[in-house]
Amino acid sequence: MSLSAPTVSRADRHQAAKRLRGAWPREAHAELDLPRGRDALSILLAQDVSRIASLVPERHRRMLENPFAFFRGAAAIMAADLMPLQKPGLTVQASGDCHLMNFGAFVSPEAHILFDLNDFDETFAGVDFTVDVKRLAASIAIAAHDFGIGPKRAHAIVRRAVRAYREFMRELARLSPLAIWHQRILLDVELERIDDRRLRRVIRRGLIKAAAKIEADDEVPHLDLSGRSARFQDRDGKIHHGDDETAHLLAEASDALGTYPQTLQPDRRQLIERYSLVDTAIKVVGVGSVGTLCAIGLYTTADNDRLVLQIKEAKPSVIADLAEAPTAIEDDGRRVVEGQRALQAASDVFLGWMPETLSGRHFYVRQLKNQRLASLGDLIAEEIEDGAALAAYADLCARTLARAHARSGDPVAIGGYLGSGAAFDDAIAEFANAYVDVNRKDYAALAGYAAGTGSSRQG
Repeated sequence: MSLSAPTVSRADRHQAAKRLRGAWPREAHAELDLPRGRDALSILLAQDVSRIASLVPERHRRMLENPFAFFRGAAAIMAADLMPLQKPGLTVQASGDCHLMNFGAFVSPEAHILFDLNDFDETFAGVDFTVDVKRLAASIAIAAHDFGIGPKRAHAIVRRAVRAYREFMRELARLSPLAIWHQRILLDVELERIDDRRLRRVIRRGLIKAAAKIEADDEVPHLDLSGRSARFQDRDGKIHHGDDETAHLLAEASDALGTYPQTLQPDRRQLIERYSLVDTAIKVVGVGSVGTLCAIGLYTTADNDRLVLQIKEAKPSVIADLAEAPTAIEDDGRRVVEGQRALQAASDVFLGWMPETLSGRHFYVRQLKNQRLASLGDLIAEEIEDGAALAAYADLCARTLARAHARSGDPVAIGGYLGSGAAFDDAIAEFANAYVDVNRKDYAALAGYAAGTGSSRQG
């Protein structure tokens, strides 16, 4: 019988989870037992095969900016590294790529500014909660190293963040399932928890700026208004209308945008049908997504109201094999959308997917982020390059992850396994510090490959 079954009381679930510590000691999570014959570079290069060839050098270039940037693009490598490690079997809808820069600020349908998980390309159901916790913890330790923070201080920062996850999970365990579902991470409320004065001041200033005109500030790229209808301006190769290699991809994205509304709820489909799609352009985004087919669609009304949606190719999740009971996924676009809805406190009203295209690609669609809120995320990122600010931001991310996991997992069982002591905190901090060296060696391997092939300079 499932621990989270409605016929099992909180007390019984808590006690059953405590007994799991015997089979899967919390201290064992400190171990980093890398798979035999591990070849990180081969895992990374295997992903390049299915990506747009002309963008692969750009992917390598972005990953080689520093070890943290490499880590952001190396979710598949870490997924393979986590495969042989002990897991207690307390499953959630996992983010799959949970690192410091995959959190952000969003506006809810009620116009509240929320802090939440940001990227769901790798999300998968039925994955042990420790998979996300270890990736977030490793990202904190790697960021600390890149900022020049020593191992002892980095260990303390990670330990504090894991404690924030554990304590909030135990707090959520006392709530009803419905109360957990309605939990939000409100940025203006979280300000009171941030103990770094400078970071608190930056977020407050950004919130004031973002709230000034939040409903009308979509991140609309530069537009060319000289023709009969508006269209995107090509910008520095990051936004363009295709070339000989990508023209057919752009057409495919445009066709997919045309069929996507059929996956929306009727009220939201009615809303999107009040706009007309007038232009589509390829957009190069992120680090991990570079080389997948990503595009933006410009929608307008007769009164020149504008809406920009982003369409992204969804590839199979790198953590699929980490699921307790792996299932075949027929549509990865749908997987991403349903995972996002499970994890986020308030999902985009335009979030949807579309049936498989003739090429076999899967896609999902979401609204392009609000520019002022995107800028707020950038401001936060700029301020976390010291120990105090990094610790405060890491705590915020850890609490946010706990809230997301509590929606699809059983916070009573997870909290019961974690306990009130620091055994799990210490173990994860040791694991994260050890992974810094692993990531640095993998980064060096890609740097050596790029230097030998010139791959990061081509294109």
